[in-house]
Amino acid sequence: MDGRIVVITGASSGIGEAMARRYAELGARVVLGARREAELRRVADDIEAKGGKVAYVVCDVTRENDCKALIMKAVESFGGVDIMICNAGLSMRALFDDCDLGVLHRLMDVNFWGTVYCTKYVLPYLQQSRGSLVGISSVAGIHGLPGRTGYSASKYAMTGFLDTIRVENLKRGVHVMTACPGFTASNVRFSALTADGTQQGETPRNEARMMTPDEVAMIVARGVMRRKRLCLMEWEGRLTHLVKKFFPGLVDRLFYMVMKREPDSPLK
Repeated sequence: MDGRIVVITGASSGIGEAMARRYAELGARVVLGARREAELRRVADDIEAKGGKVAYVVCDVTRENDCKALIMKAVESFGGVDIMICNAGLSMRALFDDCDLGVLHRLMDVNFWGTVYCTKYVLPYLQQSRGSLVGISSVAGIHGLPGRTGYSASKYAMTGFLDTIRVENLKRGVHVMTACPGFTASNVRFSALTADGTQQGETPRNEARMMTPDEVAMIVARGVMRRKRLCLMEWEGRLTHLVKKFFPGLVDRLFYMVMKREPDSPLK
């Protein structure tokens, strides 16, 4: 990461914050985007206090102009972009039967369109630097998660979009990677939307067995350095990816059983 210019969305907390801090420690020049200015300033100030090089822009990824401004900040501050990490994300927890369709629109706006907007404006700079475009997806982008229809749909859409960008840029040297963490102890679970679009406010899952944001940050960094196309991070993701090829019905049943066991699960 030394000397690389790294742009990260959703950088004010969770995985995005962990990436910003860790990559700055490794010598990267980091450019941070998120909606909460106070939290962005906190992260940036801490990085600067430790000798890191950082810039930030308040950025709502559902707004095209905000995404453009984030990329322009990187270019103005450091001269280009080497790595773009589309990390900003929103989750949900509700059966589709009960779900307001506005919830699915909101998830697509953040998870899918946020990736599209950032890619549109960063791609010329990645083509110039032969850099990396990274989408932080999920196991839900490998197989549909019950109770997370909008989340899975948005992550599948992200994967299809990134796969196509990879093919279109085969001759231009752009590396494209889809990273799929499992359940991670980050704020995205607390802000997950319920059936009516309100935030659930707390996670039903035991965080003791979850990956930490810092672990995810380091795995993504290794994936970028190795220019991997798919980055699966723990046994659940790897097993899902493998077993689905041969026994997709079994994966359906296993996912149903696992998600049904959650406290207050919407599954019956």
